[in-house]
Amino acid sequence: MSTEAVRRKTQAVMVGHVQVGGGAPVRVQSMTNTDTADVIRTAAQIAELAKAGSEMVRVTVNNDAAAEAIPEIRKQLDKMGFDTPIIGDFHFNGHRLLKNHPECAKTLAKYRINPGNVGSGRKRDERFCQMIEIAIANDKPVRIGVNLGSLDQDLLAAKLDDNQNSPNPLDVREVTRNAVVESALQSGRLAEEVGLAKDKIIVSVKTSGVQDLIAVYRDLSEQCDYALHLGLTEAGMGEKGIIKSTAGLSVLLNEGIGDTIRLSLTPEPGASRTGEVLVGQEILQALELRNFTPAVVACPGCGRTTSTYFQELAQKIQAYMREQMPEWKTQYEGVEGMTVAVMGCVVNGPGESKSADIGISLPGTGEGKAAPVFVDGKKHITLKGDYIAEEFTELLNEYVANRYGDAS
Repeated sequence: MSTEAVRRKTQAVMVGHVQVGGGAPVRVQSMTNTDTADVIRTAAQIAELAKAGSEMVRVTVNNDAAAEAIPEIRKQLDKMGFDTPIIGDFHFNGHRLLKNHPECAKTLAKYRINPGNVGSGRKRDERFCQMIEIAIANDKPVRIGVNLGSLDQDLLAAKLDDNQNSPNPLDVREVTRNAVVESALQSGRLAEEVGLAKDKIIVSVKTSGVQDLIAVYRDLSEQCDYALHLGLTEAGMGEKGIIKSTAGLSVLLNEGIGDTIRLSLTPEPGASRTGEVLVGQEILQALELRNFTPAVVACPGCGRTTSTYFQELAQKIQAYMREQMPEWKTQYEGVEGMTVAVMGCVVNGPGESKSADIGISLPGTGEGKAAPVFVDGKKHITLKGDYIAEEFTELLNEYVANRYGDAS
């Protein structure tokens, strides 16, 4: 049975022109790290993320200047030809900002509200409801985003008190997980009571630990049919962040849980934010949930492949296809599902190349200086000489045009 066949059924929510849940593909989103009040830099970063494949982009709306900038950011994106939905991330003062800046409320495609920090006691519900009423008035969806690190302390304290008096108390970690889920469900019910339709609600229950993440989303998915947004609150930097995110999200996605994802990776200082988008795409493609760019199959290398040539060619081919995808996807329907093999020796090279749509088996250490190319499982040609990379790239272009051109 395919992974798609067991996906959890959720409410469909429209975020601008993008559908989330309700059988739609799992969406990849991201977030800017610019000062939102800087219209040009923020619009430029949203455009960069959108080019990389982010289908929605969240921005911080933390003060009046940021709220005032939202309509201008939208105008800049429209001028550049990007219709990417902008999501407003609100904490602490969102009720005031949305009320005082109606154009911001009107322009945003979705509001993200954290019920744990909109206030305390009676003020919490009042402010939350104010934001929900503004969403209703502007026909906007809302993501109710509960974070373990900013959990409603009143709710947690009540849960801990009840647990302490229970004849069979749970450990504190499990009580905390239960409180995270209950906070999300309570807020969802309150939003519906105010009048927000179920198909306007997306829920997230983020943690920074993988096991906590898996546990709370499994629990939440059994208790509601809201569309769910997945992600760790803070994944970390580099390989550690990628591995943590992949470990948690892959388990849930493979169980059919999750309608949209964001990889909260910490980039290197000054580095592009697009890395989190590419990692999200790779996770979905590895799970066979979506295809974004043709896959390159390449061997890891061993003593038979002392040359780095096959590694360099694999990198070049992968980078080349990513560069071509904006054009290819408009001309060649289905090209994103293509597989290309770049192998380094005779052990697995011919076999893997035959299994791919198009593949090349480069010579390993001590092998003859010849590189057979296989197309659709059959040997097509043998390349020799100093221009194998260029000739294989030309063959790849011909293959794409011939196989996918008629389907466009």
